[in-house]
Amino acid sequence: MKKKFKMSNLDCAHCASKMEDAIKKIDGVEDATVSFIMQKLTLQADDERFDSIMKEVVSICKRIEPDCTIEV
Repeated sequence: MKKKFKMSNLDCAHCASKMEDAIKKIDGVEDATVSFIMQKLTLQADDERFDSIMKEVVSICKRIEPDCTIEV
């Protein structure tokens, strides 16, 4: 499944890159792109585990940039 999510308060391109790299390492994630310019996350992941993967994605983003939110 491939979904796009709007991000808010993503203030740093380097942080976006770190998020993208960490998200791609999650088991079940096929591909991920974090766009600092567009403030958008594109996530392609296993359909059956998408919700649990998404929780992990949110946790990673909060750890890297605490003010950043993903509109799910």
